[in-house]
Amino acid sequence: MAAADVIFTGGPVFTGAGAPVTGLAVVVSGGRIAAVVPEAEAESHRGGGTRFVQLDGALLSPGFQDAHIHPVGGGLELLLCNLAESEDAADALRLVAGYADAHPEGWILGGGWAMDHFPGGAPTRQALDAVVGDRPVLLSSRDHHSTWASTAAIRLAGLDASTPDPADGRIEREADGFPAGTFHEGAGDAFDPVLPPVDEELVYAGLLRAQSELLALGVTGWQDALIGSAAGIPENLAVYRRAVDEGALVAHVVGAQWWSRSGGAEQVAEMVARRDEIAAVDPDRFQLGTVKIMVDGVAENHTAAMKTPYRDGHGHDTDNAGLSFIDPELLRDYVTALDREGFQVHFHALGDRAVQEALDAVEAARAANGATDGRHHLAHLQVVAEEDAPRFAELDAIANLQALWACHEPQLDELTLPFLQEEAEARQYPFGDLHRYGARLAAGSDWPVSSANPIEAIHIAVNRVSPGRDDEPLGGPHQRLDLETAFAAYTSGSAYANHRDHDTGSIAPGYLANLVVIEPNPFDAPADAIHLSGVTSTWVEGRVVHTQVD
Repeated sequence: MAAADVIFTGGPVFTGAGAPVTGLAVVVSGGRIAAVVPEAEAESHRGGGTRFVQLDGALLSPGFQDAHIHPVGGGLELLLCNLAESEDAADALRLVAGYADAHPEGWILGGGWAMDHFPGGAPTRQALDAVVGDRPVLLSSRDHHSTWASTAAIRLAGLDASTPDPADGRIEREADGFPAGTFHEGAGDAFDPVLPPVDEELVYAGLLRAQSELLALGVTGWQDALIGSAAGIPENLAVYRRAVDEGALVAHVVGAQWWSRSGGAEQVAEMVARRDEIAAVDPDRFQLGTVKIMVDGVAENHTAAMKTPYRDGHGHDTDNAGLSFIDPELLRDYVTALDREGFQVHFHALGDRAVQEALDAVEAARAANGATDGRHHLAHLQVVAEEDAPRFAELDAIANLQALWACHEPQLDELTLPFLQEEAEARQYPFGDLHRYGARLAAGSDWPVSSANPIEAIHIAVNRVSPGRDDEPLGGPHQRLDLETAFAAYTSGSAYANHRDHDTGSIAPGYLANLVVIEPNPFDAPADAIHLSGVTSTWVEGRVVHTQVD
């Protein structure tokens, strides 16, 4: 055997499943794991140029893989008017004013405002006008399901009291019907015709900035949940192509082509062509074998598709049970066609009716096409009916968890739970149920909707309580995951969802040396201290791509 390039020794090793093992050395050669041997044998693999990494008790883990993320949008928000760190409405407006002063001309674009910072989750145009005057402003909410606009932007888009709500969205209105400043879901698309042209260099810079941020968090691969142009994210396929061509894409990426809900089955052939074109470039680094379908919206703005109606502010039932963006019968047809062509389908399914509709579509595809290796997955899963939880395992559907959301916090407690039926609280993010029923679990962040830090999300998956708070575990303690299961979801589980489980997501001979060093070892920490661990170095194909700076 050739001498090792790198040898990791002196710490526990999480191999991708089960409890970490001790007393082992991980030998890396040629970008791959050459051997996992007892520490006493490590010296036999030393060569003249071998680098020994002494873990000193830190945890060695496979690199994290984010199974649902929007890196280009996240990176762009860091470069534009970024409100993600705002602490309240006044702070958000202070950041807008500061950005406006620093960029005195043209549109103000960006996002990251939190719905729970504003009454009813709906900021007003007047609030923006007060700090920017008559400049056009368009800012996506943190979850990218709502848009905040200034009066100038509204008038440039030609919107007024006579503008109807689109079928897939809603406009918040003033007493006379004029748009109040917040546009939910597809209503935000009304600004597309008047937005300035996208600066392609800025979009490319956004991708590279995002990659840098993610590598620092130990994320060595991801599934981009929106390849296309929608939800405030500019066309991003070209920047991935450029990053591959220039050798700048370090991570391994699966792209989920965006299914336009205004289109139909003709999209399948177009997606096959794009997939095949990209496959001829560098399928090891970037591939397009997935399609993203939005089944519904989000609960905060009452567009998540529920089996029971939302309640009003007085606890009475309304006539609104959310939106199914695609007719369920058509959804079954589309998923069957995509499955037949060898695509994986990545569903946004947040409400319990949406989850049922997505599972019904997977079931229809299996009935028509037989069992395939599609590895279809449902993301978000805020409310899952008890009768639907076992269907994931039955249909080989992956549960894609955004675990950071599975706790009590203002947006849930103030804008969501009071408007759902009382029994819905017990069904919030039922990860424990899904795991007990045998569902495969993957994990992702949905960044920039929320933090991209996998360790923070794993902390919530294990505790169901935010650090430093004494809330009851959301949904009950039985919905917690053990630490081994949560770590597996973010490593080997997401690798499986990405069709990369043959060479990533685990520490085993032959696998790519995509690794992270985590200190202190979270498996030695109390459950309520998991979040205090951090990534000290990240490695891709045996090369260090991030080192923590003290």
